[in-house]
Amino acid sequence: MNTFVAAALATLVAPIALSAEPAPAALSRATLAHDHAAANAKAKQAAQSIGIPPPTEPGVKQKMVYRELSALSGEQFDRHFVAGMVKDHKDDIAKYQKEAQNGSGPAADYARQILPDLQKHLQIAEGLQARQKTASAADASKMK
Repeated sequence: MNTFVAAALATLVAPIALSAEPAPAALSRATLAHDHAAANAKAKQAAQSIGIPPPTEPGVKQKMVYRELSALSGEQFDRHFVAGMVKDHKDDIAKYQKEAQNGSGPAADYARQILPDLQKHLQIAEGLQARQKTASAADASKMK
């Protein structure tokens, strides 16, 4: 069994959290949600071609993250969501690069197809994180 595809499917079936965010961040999250839906369809195709049944619900890790985020709101939610996006996309890029370079067949093809989107998502998440840090620094300087 190809563990890369199984892990990819478990991650992609997880819900994408959206908050009531100003337009730029909301658009970025809408892009992420759209791209994740497309990646999920490609992952399912790759899984079917190698005989792996796709999961019907998020995995344990994804459920835990969803529960943690569900308990947050406002700026606290946004900070945790974006920090998780940065970390997860960095981790995923490393795994997908490894599969794309060392793997073969449908799983490696899938990894090569998805890598550009993962890199784009990382840039979006890092941009959101930079804006959050800038806003926090501006707020802190107003308090002085």
